[in-house]
Amino acid sequence: MQQAILITAYKNYHHLEEIFKVFGAEFGIYIHIDKKSNLSFEEMRVLTSYPQVKLVSQKYKVNWGGLNHLKSIIFLAEEALKSKETSYFHLISGHDYPIKPATEFVAFFKKNSDSEYMDHFKVPKLGWANNGGMDRIEYYNFYDWLNGKKPKQKGLIKRLIRIQKKLGFKRSISSKIPSLYGGSTWWSLSRACLDYVVTFTKNNKNVFNRFKHTLCSEEFYFSTIVMNSPFAEKVANTNLRYIDWVARNGNNPAILDNTDLDKLLNANSFFARKFEYPQSKELLTRLQNKLK
Repeated sequence: MQQAILITAYKNYHHLEEIFKVFGAEFGIYIHIDKKSNLSFEEMRVLTSYPQVKLVSQKYKVNWGGLNHLKSIIFLAEEALKSKETSYFHLISGHDYPIKPATEFVAFFKKNSDSEYMDHFKVPKLGWANNGGMDRIEYYNFYDWLNGKKPKQKGLIKRLIRIQKKLGFKRSISSKIPSLYGGSTWWSLSRACLDYVVTFTKNNKNVFNRFKHTLCSEEFYFSTIVMNSPFAEKVANTNLRYIDWVARNGNNPAILDNTDLDKLLNANSFFARKFEYPQSKELLTRLQNKLK
């Protein structure tokens, strides 16, 4: 059974190599690197030298929160689906790392090849930031144009949303989407399900384009399309990722460190995030030794 690892990344290219080393010939790896990243010729040469790596692309300039991250994911899905032998697809970021041996990937997803693994919940969701998620999609969030990682530009985005609210303006949501869902960006999907999403996107450009200027549209799009599809009944409400949503090591979700080793080894998950350096270096070494 062939599987594909789809990765969106923007730095820490040496960590991508650590991911590659886990997966053998049963896997194909497809990577999109933010066009803003300064990837040297030597770094590109190293990344493409691994036989598992089928694609390294810098097609899109990705702003955090902007639509181009979703576009890069759809692009990777289209490219990976070209391999007719591939039956299962996993979307991760360049900050992730597999926490099960490749043999367990093969066995588990062969046994569960008719199941989809994706977090999902109906929107609005009580407790989800930005008015249960609705402010993300009902107002223009200009993350496509402005850098939300820079405090001044993020402040401007928020001020523009407050102006829209003050004016009583709201963006309509297409009637072609009967129910709006949210969830994690990261998923593991069967070939049939992923092909459904890609085909839907090609045939319903107006639906896809509606997610422009939606904050983190990738946290809506896949869950909304899949949960309004014939695949909804096959979706397990888990993405099989270990993520600690308590702020730690200067980030939320937490940057994992050596104290997380036992949690990762005992988790019912196949990937964990976020790995960052130097905080995660010792954890990665110990985890690799355990997985051997």
